[in-house]
Amino acid sequence: MRSLLFVPADKLELLAKVPRWQPDAVAVDLEDAVAVAGKSTARAGLVNQPLDAGGATVLVRVNAPGTPWFDDDLDAALSSGAAGVIVPKAEDPVVLAQVRERTAGRILMAGIESALGVVNARELFAHADTGFFGAEDYIADIGGRRSPGSLEVLYARSQTVLAGRLAGIPLLDQVVTAIGDAEAFRADASDGRDLGYAGKICIHPSQVALAHEVFTPSVPEIERARRVLEAESAGVAVVDGEMVDAVHLKLARQVLARAGENA
Repeated sequence: MRSLLFVPADKLELLAKVPRWQPDAVAVDLEDAVAVAGKSTARAGLVNQPLDAGGATVLVRVNAPGTPWFDDDLDAALSSGAAGVIVPKAEDPVVLAQVRERTAGRILMAGIESALGVVNARELFAHADTGFFGAEDYIADIGGRRSPGSLEVLYARSQTVLAGRLAGIPLLDQVVTAIGDAEAFRADASDGRDLGYAGKICIHPSQVALAHEVFTPSVPEIERARRVLEAESAGVAVVDGEMVDAVHLKLARQVLARAGENA
C-alpha cells in the first residue's frame, strides 16, 4: 500500500472519481472529514451505498475509541462492503484487540497519533494488519509545533515504524498538509521511505502519483539491485565502486520484492 487517499464519508459520490487517480487504497472518513451534525447521516450512507473505488482497497476510518460515535461507526463499517476498518488515535491494546475480534477476516489499520499511542505502538500493532503515524494529532497532543523539516516528530515517527517492523506489518507515513507543494511532499515522503515506511497518507488526489513515485523503486534502483545480486553469484565484492556484503544483498532483495509487488 503506497498510497491511502481520503474521501469524506458524506461525499461518497467522489468514489466514482477515484479510478482516475489510481490510489492503492481509499479511506472513507467518518472522523475528521465529517462535521458532528453530519456523522449520523454519513454513517447510514455507508450501509446504503456500494463502496466501489474501481479496484482500490476501500477502508472506513471510524471515530476514535472513547468518542460517542465509535461503536455505531464500527457497526456501520462492518455492515458495509468495505475491506477493512481504520481505528484512529489508537492507544489501548485491549480495545484494539476487541476490535480485532470483530473485524476477523478484514483489514485492521491502527493510527498512532498521540504520546500514549507511540509508547504502546508495539502492543497495538500486535492486533493490526497495518498502521500509520499521524504527526498533526501527535504534536497537538504533546504540545509541540510543526516545522517544515519535521524534526519535532522524528523520534515518534521512528519509534512508530520500529514498532511496525517488530510486529511485522507495513506502515504509512504522516500527511503533508501543503497540498499544492509537490516538492515538499516528495521530500517528506522520501524521508519516510528512508525511515522504513511503505507508503504515504494522501489528503489530496494530486499526492497519489507523488507517493507512487517515491515509494516505487526507480529503474536505476532496480538495475543496481540486480547488479548486486549478480555480483553475489559471481563472487564479486564490489559494485559501482562500493563494497557489497550480506546487508547489501538483503537490501537489494527488498528493492526487487517491492518492485514486483507494485508492478
